[in-house]
Amino acid sequence: MVEPGERGATRIADRVVAKIASQAAREALRVDAGAAAADAAAGAGAADVAGVVDTADADVTDAAEVGLTGLAAARPHAVAVVRGDVARVRVAVELGYPSDIGAHCGAVRRHVIERVGELTGMEVPEVVVTVERLHVPQWEHPERRVRRGRDRVR
Repeated sequence: MVEPGERGATRIADRVVAKIASQAAREALRVDAGAAAADAAAGAGAADVAGVVDTADADVTDAAEVGLTGLAAARPHAVAVVRGDVARVRVAVELGYPSDIGAHCGAVRRHVIERVGELTGMEVPEVVVTVERLHVPQWEHPERRVRRGRDRVR
């Protein structure tokens, strides 16, 4: 009988690691969005609340409520390169504006490292987080905002 350690190897595909990283980024942004909502409920002003686009379970109605439709409600996108037991990951996210971009990117980076390592057993020495878009709700649907003074040139 062949010893268990000599029977073969398990290889996790790059796209599987990328899918895990994308889900981890969504989880991190959802946690940040929950914290922002808790701050708002505690009485923080609207300008003090860091907005995050949470599209994890959003349908068209939810996206429209936040002022996002179509491509603007995109989920985080990840790409991974796996070499042996080491995975390098790139994640593209969309955030609400105004928000603490550095804090959100740091939270995504930490959570991706933790979840990919936990679920795959791989070392993740590098996670590059790119903010692809900032969403400003009143700019997404200009017909919804209250017009004051002269109309802007479009």
